[in-house]
Amino acid sequence: MAWYYIVLMAAYIGTIISLIAVVLSENRNPVKSLAWITVLLMVPVFGAVLYIFFGRSLKNTRMITRRNRRRLRKRESFKSIDIASLTLTQASKQQIKMARTLNGSIYYPGNKIDIFTSGRAKFDALIADLQNAHSYIHLEYYIFKDDKIGNTIADILIKKAGEGVKVRIIYDHIGSLSTKTKFFKRMSDAGIDVYPFFRVTFPVFATRINWRNHRKLVIIDGETGYIGGMNIADRYIEGVPYGVWRDTHMRITGPAVGGLQYAFAVDWSFMGQSLLDESANTSRRDKPRFNAGIQMMTSGPTSQWSNIAMVFQKAIANARKRVFIQTPYFLPTESLLRTLQAVALAKVDVRLMLPAKSDSKILTYASYSYIMECMLAGIKVYLYDAGMLHAKTVLVDDEFASVGSANIDFRSFEHNFESNIFIYSREINSELSDIFFDDLNNCTRLSTSMWRKRPAWQKAKESMFRLLSPVL
Repeated sequence: MAWYYIVLMAAYIGTIISLIAVVLSENRNPVKSLAWITVLLMVPVFGAVLYIFFGRSLKNTRMITRRNRRRLRKRESFKSIDIASLTLTQASKQQIKMARTLNGSIYYPGNKIDIFTSGRAKFDALIADLQNAHSYIHLEYYIFKDDKIGNTIADILIKKAGEGVKVRIIYDHIGSLSTKTKFFKRMSDAGIDVYPFFRVTFPVFATRINWRNHRKLVIIDGETGYIGGMNIADRYIEGVPYGVWRDTHMRITGPAVGGLQYAFAVDWSFMGQSLLDESANTSRRDKPRFNAGIQMMTSGPTSQWSNIAMVFQKAIANARKRVFIQTPYFLPTESLLRTLQAVALAKVDVRLMLPAKSDSKILTYASYSYIMECMLAGIKVYLYDAGMLHAKTVLVDDEFASVGSANIDFRSFEHNFESNIFIYSREINSELSDIFFDDLNNCTRLSTSMWRKRPAWQKAKESMFRLLSPVL
């Protein structure tokens, strides 16, 4: 054998052994570690490529220095409150404390929330607020399209920048990959600070493609904020060929806007930009006009814990009456699935709403693979027939609600940078519950007998794509 073959073989074997050593050193879930080791041994070339693209970890990577984190918090005029003094259930107080422990999430009382379930209503409100901006505008979106609504928003931002309003935009490079560079350059040339999050270029392509910024945030003058599931694209208004695009988004006024501003500022710093000087108006009022209590929660691959997933699991485990979930993709972690099954077996009313058709056939089949084991535990499963259900809503009992960008899937919990608000308000919970029941009118409830009759080829696809759940 020629000497260079021996060198190449030795280098190849050394690479595989090194990757296995890295997998072992990360002390992940044993099942996941064993899966990666098996792939690396059985199909070394493909396995090595797959691991480089999808297997690496960013755990415990700092997005911002402790010093700058403290500086951002000090700029808020909000003073933390005594959680024990809140007129909430003990379960809610536990969840608030847990969220605060996970990432320092502040509980902001006294907020007003407007709920949007259609893209037209959301964008009409957003456009009006952008046109009234006088100090600064911060936008952070996974998708920013060069289409009708995208250009409408861009024109407004360019106009406001010309009036002296400071405009900053973060967009995800992969999420907005189909948007031409000249679209963002037009805004940049007008004086707007526009930056892609984790720009994917060679040679760093493999180190960034798996980690996406899925957040949808807007902060205007520190007084008004937006958060939810809608990106900037015409489909959120015009729908899809098979029906409406059903989503949930929220407009917030009150001190919780400070939580959105803090999240944006951390991401801005993470991209190497200077620390933001602007702060939100989080001043406490003795008698707030509004009642909704809010915690802003972010999570991502850099977090020590799966922040949003852990609060979901705690809230669901605390359920005594009901758990209502709307999500476009349902690929739960093993622990979250067992928690949902446990509360359903305890006769809590657990309802799961998924799209009958989604924008990803692979994710649809993978999601469907979990349906039978949900129904066998007593979980009521509904398929939304009127179009694409993209809402990401979790309701627990009468007081807790969550809306944001996180889906109930591995990607949202482990690989994406996500943001949700946790709402403690009986009024908002009731309003979202009414919306859930309205959506039931456009759903088909599944039964075990009905689901068993689906074609064998569909069951095979479900099982196959379920294996890919951790990387989908």
